[in-house]
This record gives sequence, structure tokens and C-alpha cells, in this order.
Amino acid sequence: MLAVASLGLCAAASAAGLIPEPNANAVPYATKANPETLVLDASTAARGFMTSTMEIPVRPGPFTFVYPEWIPGEHGPTGPLADISQLKVSADGKPLTWRRDKVDMYAFHVEVPRGVTSIKVRFTVLMNSPDVMSTPNVGVVNWNRVLFYQNNINYHNYYIKASIILPKGWGFGTALTTASREGERVNFAEEPLTYLVDSPLDMGRYYKKVLLWHEGNAHQWLDMFADAPQDLDVPAKILAAYKNMTPEALALYGSRHWYNYHSLLALSNKIGFQGIEHHQSSDDRAPADFMTNPKWQLVAGDLLTHEFSHSWNGKYRRPWDLTTDNYQIPQRTDLLWVYEGMNQYLGDLLSFRAGIRKPSQYPQYLAMIYSQMATEPGRDTTPLIDLTTGAPYYYDQARGEYSSIRRTAGDFYTEGELLWLDVDTIIRAKTHGKKSLDTFLHLYSQPKFTGPITKTYTRADIEHLLNEVVPYNWHAFFQRHVYEVAKLPPTGELRRSGWRLVYNAKPNPFIQAREELMHMNYQWLTYGFNIGRGGKLLDVREGSPAWQAAMVPGMKIESVDGQSYTPGVLKYVLVQAEHTHQPTTFIVSKDGWFRTIKVSYFDGPRYPHLVRIPGTPNLLARIMAPHAGH
Repeated sequence: MLAVASLGLCAAASAAGLIPEPNANAVPYATKANPETLVLDASTAARGFMTSTMEIPVRPGPFTFVYPEWIPGEHGPTGPLADISQLKVSADGKPLTWRRDKVDMYAFHVEVPRGVTSIKVRFTVLMNSPDVMSTPNVGVVNWNRVLFYQNNINYHNYYIKASIILPKGWGFGTALTTASREGERVNFAEEPLTYLVDSPLDMGRYYKKVLLWHEGNAHQWLDMFADAPQDLDVPAKILAAYKNMTPEALALYGSRHWYNYHSLLALSNKIGFQGIEHHQSSDDRAPADFMTNPKWQLVAGDLLTHEFSHSWNGKYRRPWDLTTDNYQIPQRTDLLWVYEGMNQYLGDLLSFRAGIRKPSQYPQYLAMIYSQMATEPGRDTTPLIDLTTGAPYYYDQARGEYSSIRRTAGDFYTEGELLWLDVDTIIRAKTHGKKSLDTFLHLYSQPKFTGPITKTYTRADIEHLLNEVVPYNWHAFFQRHVYEVAKLPPTGELRRSGWRLVYNAKPNPFIQAREELMHMNYQWLTYGFNIGRGGKLLDVREGSPAWQAAMVPGMKIESVDGQSYTPGVLKYVLVQAEHTHQPTTFIVSKDGWFRTIKVSYFDGPRYPHLVRIPGTPNLLARIMAPHAGH
């Protein structure tokens, strides 16, 4: 990496159209004694915009300020440039001319007049462009979206003192320390830039704060903000399960690397489903009835536990090449099969151990995710390592038709769970149950207590720690399942756990719940397609009966065997075809054209399940059982 410390050289290179590579070598002008100040006027958040005003310490001459580009937890260059509008720069009350860099769209240049020690930068933050971050009653603030900072500094040594002006009557939640409050204005203590950006804030008209756990001066809070007050009436049984999150996580990791943790949860049908990890908090967003509808807990009960687990795995322990010193330096994401893949397993595991989902339901869940990965055609050509290395692309741009052929970022989560369950069962089998992945995690996350700091690792470090737990050719194991094309996902964990996979006509409860909540019809294992709202085909499985009949994504099913399409009609026809052995006749439309397509499938409904192997220990029951004594 090219290290350029001179601000003058940076400006000169940029003026020539060649901006140097980002670095973290510049002397930071914003210090703890003289921080950048940020006042975020969020009083208009209900209308979809806010106003951000910064006083940025500077020196006379060419100066570059930047908008955060590579966002931790989002694993890509996702800083939303479209959020910036009405940008103004001034010094001592006089406007300054600014210009965007011709190469780096996130960099902005000004010439600072002699005698000026700070510049005022002000812009309007568009909250719902492109992501929806506000409604009339709820707002989500990610600080990286509302600030600029000095180019090429180390964000551990660059300080910001932030304040927010809330809409009247709204509450807020954040891991930031409140220094003072004056009416609707909340002033936070000065913090390093990295800590501010790592501490999102939720706010809303209707809110409820629940203390989930505490020990001494350490606390875990659930801060809920909803579009409607009734969505905060969480059943006591559901809250009781969430109060097991911290005890189970402490038992799993044997350590703690946070002081006070806030699970921030925005409940809204307008704000999209999302979970983003932070060291002492998480930015969780879910449908309005997420905490009141038990089916949402069945389908997505790992939302909060997944992000909570990231405090240990992802924030405290982090891949060395994913760890950067500011938000302009590109992240390398190849080790996300540990960061996200292992965490998918641990987040699900915690949800079952805590009782958010019943431990006895895990075999059905495992059958569902195994069948998803085993029937994805893209795996015949694309190894998991390509998905993690290419994650910034797969997250942000890999959308649209035929996703199962291309594969998606979600694969290294789902297949990562199978991979790390496999690791868990190998350890348990080789040590006759005396050790487990929990043993590895205690080593991985030591020492027992620290503050919110980061300790990096490499692939070799992970393999070395696993060998400390039990000698095994872990390098070859990961090479086979992650770094090479694998025709099937990891499979040994099923047999080792005392289970085998079968397909039959009995519905899988997890698939059923997803169909109901997401208004979908999963026929991936039968005809070979998935159907969304209004009968639209979302994807078609390569090699399936529907594929052979030339059905394609985007088609709308108008009728099935002469009847208007509904999920119930298709289910009836599916069962009848098994007995009549006659092709199913679909009338479909696409782009204004109608076609009649006959699909030859005669094996009836097909759902994945795990069944016990007689005479073997039920290892899944042991793994998913509570470990914290509740």
C-alpha cells in the first residue's frame, strides 16, 4: 500500500486525477482536547431527513474530508453517497468552494484560508435514500451516514464529540455515554471516531427498554422502538427467553468483552429486515409484529442472538485483513467463513439454548438448511471461498434472477452453519464428548474480561487453536469444504449427531412458517421453483422439471390445471399428479405474453426432515440444550 503522509501531495495527486491509495498516516487534527464536533438535528426525522453540522479542525492550505465508504459489519463499500444533499462548507462565516474528487467519489476537497483552524461542514441527510431508515414514528441513526472526517487518519486517534436533537417526545437508545441533556438535545462524551461509528442510535415515539441481564456494573438492555405501541406488548414468555441470551453467551464463550450492551430493535414494516453487529450494541430491524408473533421467533429468532454473538466473534476477534484503520481503506473479506459462517451457527445455537426457539426443533431447522444448500446448482462450479472473497459484490450487487446459479452472500452464512456444526461434532466424537466447539471458543475469546477491543486472527490461527482442542487435519478439512468446489455441503455432522436426512410429504414447520410470514410458496424440491407474492416465480432450479419445461424467473402463474392459481390449488394438483401421472398444466404470463406450459412431476409433496438413527446418541439434543442452568 502506498503511504502518503503529506496533505499537499494528496491534493496535488488528486488534482491531476490520480488520488493515492487510502492510508492512515496523516496527523489527526481532531484530538481529545480539540475534537471535531457533530450536531445532528434529527427533529425532522419523521419527515425523512436530518441536518448534520460539523466543525472540523483543519490547517491552512489544501484539505480533504471524506465520507465513510467501507463500513464495518456491512463488509463492503456501502457508505450511502445518495444520503448526502445540500452540502455547504464555510470558515469564519464565509462560504468555501468545495469539489468532489474525480476518482474517489467519497473524497471532497477545499482550500483552507490562512488563519483558519476549523471549517463548518453542513449537509442534509436523506434518511430513506436508498435504504429506509425512518418512518413517522421510528428512526435509525448510523453515524457513518451523517458525518465527514479528515482524510487518511487513524480512526482510533481521531476524536468526535457528537450531539443529537431528537423529535419532540421521542426516546432513544445507544451504547454511547450521555454527557448531558438539554431538552430534546442530547450531548455525548467525546469518543474516538471508531467508537462513535460503532455505536448506532435508535429513536422513536413509542419505545420500551427492558433490562435483560446485569452483573455488578455490567448490563444488557433490549431497547425497542415501534411504529405502533401495541407492537411493544411482548409476551412475558418471549421476554423470559431473551433474558437467557447473556447467561448462554457467557457459558458459550467463557468471557465478556463489553461493559454495557444494547440490543437496539426497530419494529416496522417500512424499515427493512436487517441486523448489523457492533461491539457494545446491535442495530436490529424487524417487522412490526416480530416480538408479538411467535412464528417470527421460529423463523428469525436468531436475529438478536446472531448480532450479540458478534460482540465476541467479529468485533473482539476479527480477521486480520478485514481490520482497517479508517473507513476509506478497502476491507478484504475472505475469512467471512469464520466471521459470519461460524457466527451463523453460534447465533442459531444461542437462540435454541436460550429457549427463543425450542431445542427439540433444531433437527427440523437443520434439515431445511441442509436441503437448501444441497440442491443449489451454483455449488457445482463456485466454491465458498469465492463468495467470501467476493462478498462486497455478492452483498450489494448480486441480485435479480437465477441467484441459485450464481450463488449469494447468504450461502456462506447457511453453509457456514453446516461447516461449523461439522467441526463441533468432529471435536465431540474424537474426545468422546469431553470437548466441543465451546472448548475452542473459550480459547478463541480469552482472556476472560476486556473492554471493547479487537484482536485479529488468520486462517492459520484458527486451525492452530482447533488443533489445541483436538489434533486433526483441520487445514485439509477447510480446504475441502471452503476453498475447493464441493458438490455437497458438509454432511458428516448428520450421521455423527445420530440423524439421517429423509424427504416425505409431511410439512417442515420452519418452511411452513416462512411461507406464511413471507407470502411465499416453496416448491423447490418438487416442480423446482419458488413462488412469491401474486404467483410470481422467484427462481427456477437448474435441471428440475420446471427447468426442463422452460419456466423462468419473473413468470407469473395465472392458472394451474384450469383453476386460478393459489397455493392451495397448486398443493391439490401436486397431490393429484402423483396418482394420475399426468403433467401439470400452467398458464403463465411474462412481459404481456401468455404461455401454456406442461411440467412433468409426479412424486408428490416433498419436505426435508431428520430422523433418528436407532441405537446412536442424540448429539443435537446435547448441543442445543441450555448450558447456563436456567
